[in-house]
Amino acid sequence: MCRKPLLAGNWKMYKTSAQARDFFKDLISLAAPFKTDREVAFGVPFTCLEAAAAAVAGTPVLIAAQNLFWEDEGAYTGEVSAPMIKAAGAGAVIIGHSERRRLFGDSGEWINRKLGAALKAGLRPVVCVGETLSEREGGRTFDVLGQQIGEALAGFASSALGSLVLAYEPVWAIGTGLTATPDQAQEVHAFIRGRLAERLEAAWADKLRILYGGSVKPDNAAKLMAQPDIDGALVGGASLEAASFAKIINFDA
Repeated sequence: MCRKPLLAGNWKMYKTSAQARDFFKDLISLAAPFKTDREVAFGVPFTCLEAAAAAVAGTPVLIAAQNLFWEDEGAYTGEVSAPMIKAAGAGAVIIGHSERRRLFGDSGEWINRKLGAALKAGLRPVVCVGETLSEREGGRTFDVLGQQIGEALAGFASSALGSLVLAYEPVWAIGTGLTATPDQAQEVHAFIRGRLAERLEAAWADKLRILYGGSVKPDNAAKLMAQPDIDGALVGGASLEAASFAKIINFDA
């Protein structure tokens, strides 16, 4: 099965609108014309959505929000809904990032509801799963991932999940400088695809893109992307500099 790689940056809580405009000007000059055998996306802060969407207009770059709330509107101070995100120019949204789970209490139930809201609004959901260092050292990686996948996708048929992207982010490799070896990452990606084939449908699971997110950098991107079940990357720190992310986008297949 040929799955088009998706290279996604996640800026987290970095960059103003002006900085976003400057970044994309630099990226487009470094990476354009974008290779047609891969896709590029950026998860940017809510305050940057409109500026980022305008900056990449006319390019194949997809802009994503980093979170959302599951209701369309209401008395939810500080929250941002899927329709608001879409109106700001985004076409995708990251759901269930490990920092949202760990720091802000996003539960499996919440992630499931956010997924439903994203699908309803026509946003491409990028749902994150991953284990901590203690869970990996305790031999619980597959149990943890199986539970997270089950909670996130509860109640959804494969027919409703055509736009879904999953991202495996080993929590122990985020911002630590540690990276799963290509073999370690491939093992987990193969498990995730197999679990989805069992839970939903084998043909659908074979088409699903599963990204790797754990200290991806220009010097390890190609080796990770060469693995049969790794279909792209969710990149944190290395996506903040246009030059480094351009190198990741242009990895040699």
